[in-house]
Amino acid sequence: MHDVISSIEFQMSLLLFVSLAGYLLASRIGQPAVVGTILVGLIIGPSFLGLITYTDFVSSVAHLGAIILLFVVGLEFKLRDIVDIRYGVIGLFGVLVPWCGGYFLAQWFGFETQRALLIGVALTATSIAITADTLREMGKLQSAAAKAIIGAAVIDDILALLALSITNQLAAGALSFGVISVALLKAIAFLVIGAVVGLSVLTRLVIWIDASALARRYPEFVFVVAIMVAFLYALIAELLGLSAIVGAFIAGVSLEGVNLKFSRNFREGAEYLRIVFGAIFFVSLGVLADVNALSSSVITFVLVLTLVAIVTKVLGCGIPARLQGMNLRDSLIVGFGMAPRGEVAMVIALIGLNQGLIEQPSYVALVMMSLLTAMVTPLIFRNWLYKNAPHIT
Repeated sequence: MHDVISSIEFQMSLLLFVSLAGYLLASRIGQPAVVGTILVGLIIGPSFLGLITYTDFVSSVAHLGAIILLFVVGLEFKLRDIVDIRYGVIGLFGVLVPWCGGYFLAQWFGFETQRALLIGVALTATSIAITADTLREMGKLQSAAAKAIIGAAVIDDILALLALSITNQLAAGALSFGVISVALLKAIAFLVIGAVVGLSVLTRLVIWIDASALARRYPEFVFVVAIMVAFLYALIAELLGLSAIVGAFIAGVSLEGVNLKFSRNFREGAEYLRIVFGAIFFVSLGVLADVNALSSSVITFVLVLTLVAIVTKVLGCGIPARLQGMNLRDSLIVGFGMAPRGEVAMVIALIGLNQGLIEQPSYVALVMMSLLTAMVTPLIFRNWLYKNAPHIT
């Protein structure tokens, strides 16, 4: 029986079943699907039933879901919506303030400098997938606050990876301005070249394919090409040391303006993929957290760390948004929208654990902080900031 439960086929079937069940249940009771699927992950994971553990297989499928999710989100944005110096300012302070907050908090709890720096880095990176999916579900992706969140989060992700690189080099005693500069230039080059090639070459290619006899014969052909573009950008981003989800997002933005005449709408097919694999991604966040590993001292650290994680993002991103002319409500939306850490902080924590920069208790604390921040934002959006707001389509 144990062999059956641990088989990949059983794990995959169970993961798909509970992911979609959590999605349907959350939608039925009027709560964000993100929250429902994460809670399902907690129940079936090591915390309670122990039916699924966070294996390499689960991690791979989850990252696949994040890539598809960000590709679909990118399809809703024009490049000019996210390329704005104001978003760069929000993203910059959204990294610096949490990094400092996490570092000083860790120092206060007695962590040595190297570990305190990594904990600070784990607080820098926003999980764009969580906020974007929540805003999309609520029909708010085209609001000014949503555009600010998406634009700032892309820059936030790049800066967070640079912060991780700096921390690793400090730990190795080999901090180099040249290495940091090269990493930054690669990130900027990818964003610029990726967008230009996508808008000037790939968009025309997809339109040409749509008008071809092959597409009329096989109407799903354009959908296949679009998904290939998403994963091409994702793998290039990974090769350059960026996150695959940033690449997928830029791919989506590149294909936003494509209007098909003969082929099936690839957006509809991508949306179905998002529902399935996006749900798996959020379930995996719950599976990754094991509440049984928490001691009383770690619980205290988790709660304080989560509070600092939320407050530093709300202040670090909300205040610049307010100073740039946003009203108080939209500034709070930007601040709380940048608060989820999700898979990004979990990946940073895992890297730190594997490299010996932090130990198991610190790793568990970062995972739990990521999980809690991932659940707070959808609940605040749904039940407070957007409670009586009109639906924007």
